Amino acid sequence: MTAQHIAQVEEQTINGVTVSTVMGIVDAIEENSNNAHFQFRLNNRWVDGGLNRSRIKEYFALGQEDHTRSEPFIVDADEPAVNSGGDSSPNPMEYVLHSLASCLTSTLVYHAAVQGIEIESVESSLEGDLDVRGMLGLSEKSRKAYNAVRVRMQVKSTTDADTLKELAMFSPVYDIISSALPVQFDLIRV
Repeated sequence: MTAQHIAQVEEQTINGVTVSTVMGIVDAIEENSNNAHFQFRLNNRWVDGGLNRSRIKEYFALGQEDHTRSEPFIVDADEPAVNSGGDSSPNPMEYVLHSLASCLTSTLVYHAAVQGIEIESVESSLEGDLDVRGMLGLSEKSRKAYNAVRVRMQVKSTTDADTLKELAMFSPVYDIISSALPVQFDLIRV
């Protein structure tokens, strides 16, 4: 992308993303590489049975603590009834899929916005295969985690599917998960 193109895009909002804000982050990091260090945190406590609760508020970004959140996010995780849980919220394995889907989506939308690519819609469905024998200690040959994950993403845009998929591949959560296990990612432009 040329500097002239960036200057034209900077004041625009594309895909709901204020491009000048994103470019300001890039500029701050290019000026001082220490600004690239971000740290996200949460505190978690067990409530009862499979239910536990996380509090998410404070984080470190661009060389300083961020205090813009006035209230914390409260996120619960529970287990389904089949696992003797209260089934009051998603379980941790479902949150892994949610994290992957939401990170792929946000990454695609943000990278597209910076490049001036408009996205009309993004929808995805994910599946994670788990052999619970590893987690239950019934088999040393079975992983304690997903054996494989499948992502099917449909994106409505005038840009070709290969370019869109390339932009989504900048996802940090995709990098974490695909480094640990096979992830089949199919992106279809509609």
